[in-house]
Amino acid sequence: MSLLWLILGYLAGSCPTGYLAVKILKRQDVRNFGSGNIGATNTGRLLGKKWAIAVAVFDMLKGGIAVLLASFFTDNSLILALTGVFAVLGHNYPIWLGWRGGKGVATTFGVFGFFDFFNPLPALIGGIVWYVVLKKTKYVSLASIIALFCSVLLMPLFNMPRPYYVAGLFLAALSTWRHKSNIQRIIEGKEDKVG
Repeated sequence: MSLLWLILGYLAGSCPTGYLAVKILKRQDVRNFGSGNIGATNTGRLLGKKWAIAVAVFDMLKGGIAVLLASFFTDNSLILALTGVFAVLGHNYPIWLGWRGGKGVATTFGVFGFFDFFNPLPALIGGIVWYVVLKKTKYVSLASIIALFCSVLLMPLFNMPRPYYVAGLFLAALSTWRHKSNIQRIIEGKEDKVG
């Protein structure tokens, strides 16, 4: 039964929202543009801000709902944490697209928000941090990395189970690694700013 939730988490996360939106509306492959990712930021480059927001929301929900559904059947925090991890892995490495997916920020935030359904404050505060950093720096990548780690560091303060904290650290580190080219461009002063 535990393995089933990991598989379902992966399949939920692997739904390529941005890819499908661009394919249906533009008849193009979003991976051939911008960063080459299927996430909200790159989708927005082709479809505009409204579609970027829609894709981000859906990407959050697909990770969060996977964890929420699992929580109806088990209260084992390790299984729930791994379900969330596999949802993000599904987004980042979808089997349907030759393992070429996104960077997992929105899906990770969705997972964080539903790790403890009655205690979403770490994820909500992280979202506020993301907005503030984005407004100050105009770098989506930098705002995302800082916000994810902020959310994780808040988890112990809100007495969230240890598996959530460990999974959160892994997912924040994974997102940072997925943003390594963005980090390099920021250092070189070549990273695109929003707005």
